[in-house]
Amino acid sequence: MKAMILAAGRGERMRPLSDEMPKPLLRAGGKPLIAWHIEALVRAGIRDIVINHAHLGFMIEAALADGARYGATIRYSAEGEALETAGGIANALPLLGDEPFAVINGDIACDFDYARLPAIAGAMRARTLRAHLVLVPNPPHHPQGDFALRGGRVLAEGGAKRTFSGIGVYDPALFAGIVRGAKAKLAPLLRAAMDEGAVSGELHDGRWMDVGTPERLAELDKLLSAL
Repeated sequence: MKAMILAAGRGERMRPLSDEMPKPLLRAGGKPLIAWHIEALVRAGIRDIVINHAHLGFMIEAALADGARYGATIRYSAEGEALETAGGIANALPLLGDEPFAVINGDIACDFDYARLPAIAGAMRARTLRAHLVLVPNPPHHPQGDFALRGGRVLAEGGAKRTFSGIGVYDPALFAGIVRGAKAKLAPLLRAAMDEGAVSGELHDGRWMDVGTPERLAELDKLLSAL
């Protein structure tokens, strides 16, 4: 199974830290944010990793190289300017192949078990689903949530909404309508697939954080350093 880590965002809320360092390379617990994801994927047996980048992307490639020191094979999908989430994924499809793949936001911290991702992908193929989303309880900075979860299906409406964690598994067909190199948001694609009953999901009650501000980065650093 392949995985993609999203690392192309400018990190406006993280300024001034992100002015001279791409957000995924900011450190918490003694290592770059993105390294925590790479190491967790490798421990789970997922070693074929694609990383997209735009802002200061050369620094990401210089820091991670081909991934060999992590036990991974890393390939890069460079974007002249950030293409939004769906646009970035669509641009990287030639590197991701024809089977369902995992996508992880590079600016989150989560203890979700990535070893479960291949089984999720297999279940998606068996049930002809286009996406599987990991949801989390709503954090204080996002109390309204994003999507509802009912009977293992994710719905745009129809119940108490939970927050999308930034961890998902997707069928490449979800992005078939996006021209490579075009900007496109993920939420409209997901909502359309939800209307067709083609999105499954689950609630993760463990540790999760959107590391979007210097304050949250400092909080995460303190948490990880204590482990």
